[in-house]
Amino acid sequence: MVDRRRVNRFLRSKIREAGRQYEMARSSYRDGRNSDLDDVPRDEADRARIVCRRYAEKRAVTLDSEGRPACYDADHPDCEGCVEDLHAGTIEIW
Repeated sequence: MVDRRRVNRFLRSKIREAGRQYEMARSSYRDGRNSDLDDVPRDEADRARIVCRRYAEKRAVTLDSEGRPACYDADHPDCEGCVEDLHAGTIEIW
């Protein structure tokens, strides 16, 4: 007969291991997602140098924690495209 304590200990260790692996994957995903933004050229004030899709002008903008420029407007399709391009690494820069 299997000892109940051994089974519980085994299950707890496997659940902890799965939790650690999940957290490592989550952290790696978050780091990888933000690393694309590290490739965007920056000015001396650490602002991203991008070309605004909405107004077709050069801008130096700060990026928030979600990687959106300070000028971002959620209701405008050009702004949505700009954020998508930023995360894909295909944004036009200067």
